[in-house]
Amino acid sequence: MRWTTDKIRQSFLDFFAERGHQVVPSASLVPKGDATLLFVNAGMVPFKDYFLGVRTAPNSRVVDCQKCLRISGKHNDLEAVGRDSYHHTFFEMLGNWSFGDYYKAEAIAFHWELVTKVWEIPAERLWATVYEDDDEAENAWIELKVLPKERILRCGAKDNFWEMGETGPCGPCSEIHIDREPAGNHPTDRPGQACDQSGHPGHKCAVNVEGCSRFIELGNLVFIQYNRDAAGKLTPLPMKHVDTGTGLERVAAVLQSLEAGRYLGNYDIDLFQKIILSIEDVTEKVLGERTEYGFQFGNADYNSEVDIAFRAIADHARAIAFLACEGLVAGKNDREYVLRRLIRRAVRRAHHPLNIDKPFLATVCTAVIGAMGDAYPELILQSERICQVVTEEEERFSETLERGLSRLYGEENRLKSVGEVTLSAEFAFEMYDTYGFPVDLTQDVCRESGIQVDVAGFERLMEEQRERGRAARKDDVAAPEIMLAAGVKSRFVGEHNYEADSEILAAEPGADGRMTVIAAETPFYPEGGGQVGDRGVIETSSGALLEVTDSRKHDGSILHIGRILRGDPADFSKGAHVKLRLDRERRDASMLNHSATHILHYALRDILNKDVHQAGSMVAPERLRFDFSHNGPVSAADLATIEEEINARIRENAEVYTQEMAYDDALKAGALAFFGDKYGDVVRVVRMGDFSTELCGGTHVQRTGDVGIFKLDSEGGVAAGVRRIEAFTGQGALDAIRRREKLLDDIGGQLGARDGAALERLEKLLAREKELEKKLRTLEQKLVAGATAGGAGAEQVREANGVKIVTRRVEGVEAKSLREMADLLRQKYGSAVVAIGSDLGDNKAALLVAVTADLVKRIKAGDIVKEIAPIIGGTGGGRPDFAQAGGRDASKLDDALARIAALV
Repeated sequence: MRWTTDKIRQSFLDFFAERGHQVVPSASLVPKGDATLLFVNAGMVPFKDYFLGVRTAPNSRVVDCQKCLRISGKHNDLEAVGRDSYHHTFFEMLGNWSFGDYYKAEAIAFHWELVTKVWEIPAERLWATVYEDDDEAENAWIELKVLPKERILRCGAKDNFWEMGETGPCGPCSEIHIDREPAGNHPTDRPGQACDQSGHPGHKCAVNVEGCSRFIELGNLVFIQYNRDAAGKLTPLPMKHVDTGTGLERVAAVLQSLEAGRYLGNYDIDLFQKIILSIEDVTEKVLGERTEYGFQFGNADYNSEVDIAFRAIADHARAIAFLACEGLVAGKNDREYVLRRLIRRAVRRAHHPLNIDKPFLATVCTAVIGAMGDAYPELILQSERICQVVTEEEERFSETLERGLSRLYGEENRLKSVGEVTLSAEFAFEMYDTYGFPVDLTQDVCRESGIQVDVAGFERLMEEQRERGRAARKDDVAAPEIMLAAGVKSRFVGEHNYEADSEILAAEPGADGRMTVIAAETPFYPEGGGQVGDRGVIETSSGALLEVTDSRKHDGSILHIGRILRGDPADFSKGAHVKLRLDRERRDASMLNHSATHILHYALRDILNKDVHQAGSMVAPERLRFDFSHNGPVSAADLATIEEEINARIRENAEVYTQEMAYDDALKAGALAFFGDKYGDVVRVVRMGDFSTELCGGTHVQRTGDVGIFKLDSEGGVAAGVRRIEAFTGQGALDAIRRREKLLDDIGGQLGARDGAALERLEKLLAREKELEKKLRTLEQKLVAGATAGGAGAEQVREANGVKIVTRRVEGVEAKSLREMADLLRQKYGSAVVAIGSDLGDNKAALLVAVTADLVKRIKAGDIVKEIAPIIGGTGGGRPDFAQAGGRDASKLDDALARIAALV
């Protein structure tokens, strides 16, 4: 396969990088500083401020591959997932961006070159659309002389005019479409199936026809040239932008279809094949025959419940893995509830129709990590956490799934008996509140029986429950910053101060002596810019004492959150005079690490290249973490040079000074600003000597020599095009060096050698281990071969209707080994029907049937399995040459194997 998904993604980034675009990593799925969205649902979301004019883009040309999730709000594809060949919850959006740089003609030419020259899609299959009033875009296509005018279509605002909202930046767009099934040249072995709506009454395939998957959009080029006001008036913008979006999965399906010479849907691409195979490994069901280019579907009905389940689980597993990787856990609120819904929908699909009755999602998510970990290394780093999150939620839901389904099926039967077709809102709410069924899961189950759900009524009941919860929390302080912040402002005075006298502006008591306080002036630095919030104490003039365990920003206020150690809440009332004192040692340690991140950033750009930019940071007293844009690992030699350069700059003892200035002036002065960060009109600039100038609001040392020493701890990948360095400074660096020295001493003690001799001893042990592993694998292969070579308990061979039937019963052999045994038996007998039954323990059984190639036209393995699986209390299916089943009655394995002769 030439065009794998990974190659397509990289080819897009490389194409635009070669044309002056800065490659930026995908932003987090959780939008930063945007309360209007639960998740990033389009490629433009991380760049919205540049279109709105809130910030100036550091680079006028940008290219990225953005992680997106459409599962809530206006853009919600959840209900369609699995039921067609192209809808997804999680997807990757390729995008190139021009912020006031090139415009329509260049954008159109770029994409045409990419599609036809790099991806080599035949021009005769392509169409273009432009907005009905956009003469400029149409002329750009005509002057390019690549398409006949009849394949350049003018379309209305519904399809070819983009708006961010009811007001704000907007503009026309031009799209490139491909005809996946041109007349007289079907690229499919299932004619008509390039369109999911083929054959539906009244449907005619054409560009921009709703539901048509024969003509699909390959790229959308949005030209942001107007601002729409509240009255609907369009005013030309002073600066025009280009915003493009190209769905990676869709392009992969197109390119791999062209290679295969037949129609492939999104779920047939190489990336999804790996995920779907992992689902097959945990169920007796088989989706279809695997080929290099997707699945030849084994079921007669492409839209059978089994096929839908495979696709839905594969889709949901991607979304689940990436959400868990973002640090989310399954829960009841907002983003956490989205993760819970996805996990529970996948578990229900696995339970029926795939008959999976044990935790399985960790296995499928591991396949997601294997398929996408190279592009998104954060998946690999968080793999253990991902598996833990999904397994815990799976097990939690499994406890109520059976009872919930039984209750729901009973209500469905009652409704049918009285001729009703709508499940009440009250019952749907009971399924949610008692059994943990999200309403969309209840809808899924009811849809199979032709029953509708009163969703509007359910939402009303949910809102009533939320209102009761809000009333019950009225006197609670679970979110003190919201209750304290209205109209209250405080001033930070702690850049180089560790204590201050002030007056309390507001205070809010909580349970168990907890307290939140706002003071007029404070030395406490609130969490922000990657630096953790300060800790310390606040003491009143009356002697009451509050231990501050966290400091946070909120709407111009600095919140001091902690616990009363002495006195009572009344001592901290508004107007009380207080002394605020920091934990100085903790602040100093954070300050060293924060200043070190600036020196590190300088060193990375100086030694690697100037394209390196900060992509995130965490500055704590214990250590620093710095994420930066860079393709590929940093070599050991470069890491050593970086560490040496940083320590040289520390020894230089350069002065560190700060200055406030206008944002645009700061950029002109050479200050570094970063994608994803929010900046106001006036910014704080931190300079270190003549080598580092950055926008930063955090606390810093007064001279670089104060950092003392910098020691690298690790370097690795966390996302596509993003690397992470972790390091220590000051006393933390000395402690890290001593820990490493002790570890080396302990290892040497275990090996019975020191220093260079310890390494030599370890190399010998590793070589010995490798030799033993090789011998062990040889023994395993002999055991499998021996199990098929005759002797005690060997297979039984009989003949029926001129066909050899080879059967064998084994104990405790899992699916992979059963397949190996079946392959060996087919080789051994040349022409035969091979059947193996395995007693897996706990009365569980597995059956496998394999048919040699010369017999598959007469005898189908899948047909045999469907007949004998019920004997062991199970179901199964598969391909003509290979099928398998699982069951719950191992005592009937012999009966099932004996039945095969009669079937043949």
